[in-house]
Amino acid sequence: MTYDVEIMLRANEKVFTETVHHIGGDDPAAWTVDDASTVLQSTLLAIDRALNPGRSDEPSALTFRGINWIVSPHAEGALIALEIHSASAVAGPFALPQAKLEQLLNEAVKAPPANSGGVVH
Repeated sequence: MTYDVEIMLRANEKVFTETVHHIGGDDPAAWTVDDASTVLQSTLLAIDRALNPGRSDEPSALTFRGINWIVSPHAEGALIALEIHSASAVAGPFALPQAKLEQLLNEAVKAPPANSGGVVH
């Protein structure tokens, strides 16, 4: 499935939009914590690409520290709005109930990182 990410960088009036292909389950109603984690990671990587347009490599891993997010209702399900120190973004919509998406994201953020390297958000 694909979804859009609208990105607002600090001190920049331009809004960047990127279409992201989710490489997990295509049916959000069947998503797992891994799918929610992948969506957060993909959204953060989209922010990183907007911040660093000329960079040829992507961070190998991300850690969910210092990230603020909320899930908002939408006519087609729910949206994820997140904020880090250098940008904010809105991703979605995702066709699943707001409460379910919040639960999955809470579990994804609490999960221990796969490795200790990478970029901290």
